[in-house]
Amino acid sequence: MYREYRDRAAFYIVYIQEAHPVDLWQVSANVKDEVLFANPKSDSERTTVAASCVRDLGIELPALVDNLQDTTEADYSGWPDRLYLIDVEGRVAYKSKPGPFGFKPDELRAALNRVMN
Repeated sequence: MYREYRDRAAFYIVYIQEAHPVDLWQVSANVKDEVLFANPKSDSERTTVAASCVRDLGIELPALVDNLQDTTEADYSGWPDRLYLIDVEGRVAYKSKPGPFGFKPDELRAALNRVMN
């Protein structure tokens, strides 16, 4: 969808708090996949972890990083992950259910088309 609409809409991924840091709540899948990050203690550390995730996962979208106070996550209920469409007036035009199981790409596509027409 990013490739299809990126010339007409701005897409961003917002990196929020680390879901399964080794020092708080590690999961076996992260150990197996070698996704082993401590909970960042500074904005700089969070940016470094976010950059590693973007690179290692091959994410093409531009990435933004939430602050250590998790302001964006709190304002947008972003944990564990969620899709949003913000219209040109700054209003929420679409909000997915929590992902990844709540992601409905066809719903987001329909909302994009509504906003662009």
